[in-house]
Amino acid sequence: MSTRGTDFLYKWIGANVPETVGADIISVAELTQKLFADAKAIGISSTDIEEDTGSVYEVILDAIVHQDAGITD
Repeated sequence: MSTRGTDFLYKWIGANVPETVGADIISVAELTQKLFADAKAIGISSTDIEEDTGSVYEVILDAIVHQDAGITD
């Protein structure tokens, strides 16, 4: 298990998933690619991240969907 990878994922989402991003396929895919590139740059592999969390795409999508649910017009 990689606590380092899991910690990186959730800190990255908090810092990089803007409140204005929509839950469309392209936005989520681009964020997923950026997360893996940022992780690689500091020596964290995709395996380290996905070992505990499963699909990073689904985690990012879930974060966006739940963020949108909390916004009222």
